[in-house]
Amino acid sequence: MALTWTHKDRGEIRVHENLEELSIDLVDYIAEISEASIKEHGAFCIVLSGGSLISFMGKLIEPPYDKIVDWAKWYVFWADERVVAKSHDDSNYKLAKDNLLSKVNVFPRHICSINDTVSVEEAATEYEFAIRQMVRTRTVAASDNSDSPRFDLILLGMGSDGHVASLFPNHPALEMKDDWVTFLTDSPKPPPERITFTLPVINSAANVVVVATGESKANAMHLAIDDLPLPESSLSLPARLVHPSKGNLIWFVDKPAGSKLERFKFSE
Repeated sequence: MALTWTHKDRGEIRVHENLEELSIDLVDYIAEISEASIKEHGAFCIVLSGGSLISFMGKLIEPPYDKIVDWAKWYVFWADERVVAKSHDDSNYKLAKDNLLSKVNVFPRHICSINDTVSVEEAATEYEFAIRQMVRTRTVAASDNSDSPRFDLILLGMGSDGHVASLFPNHPALEMKDDWVTFLTDSPKPPPERITFTLPVINSAANVVVVATGESKANAMHLAIDDLPLPESSLSLPARLVHPSKGNLIWFVDKPAGSKLERFKFSE
């Protein structure tokens, strides 16, 4: 049973006993938001990330989810992508396709991935243009309080340095305000060339999930959640800057990642 509480500024935190429990809870939540979004406006616009997040979504291809999720109404995007060939092992697209999308009935035309045949700058420009077209045609909802799309659900992992998507500590990309998608040629983690959603897009979503597992994430979780003297405008911890303006924020973590949280230590 997950230990759950709501922080006045940082959303809902769920600390799970183990990875199996986290995976089940995450998939239940995704299925719930999918159903609600489709009932509300006829589609579910979900944004994926790479890393271990996809493995935690694996139960979506198993009963009962494989039959109860309306895959034909899913539209799939990526919060960030490594600018490599789609067949390359570093590709977030390949990871999601191999482990999830190829096993369910999401229409290929509903999968919005980057053009892997152009430069990183062109890839970012084209990806933003494609999303702007989908907002124009109302496939993706528009935010009512900013010039950004309003995705139904953005799924993010968090690094031990507190990075989310490909928004790294103290990187200029964190200060982008007008672009929906930007690019990096100097990522601190390889590969160096990446595209990423900007904070205004992430913070315009209806629902944002941050997944963090493992002891190496414990300090970043502590800094991101607990009321420490870290300025809210600080660029040193990108995860702290995830704060949906008119949406829900939920943190799915395991015990090792949550071990330094003040509320979790108190409950122990």
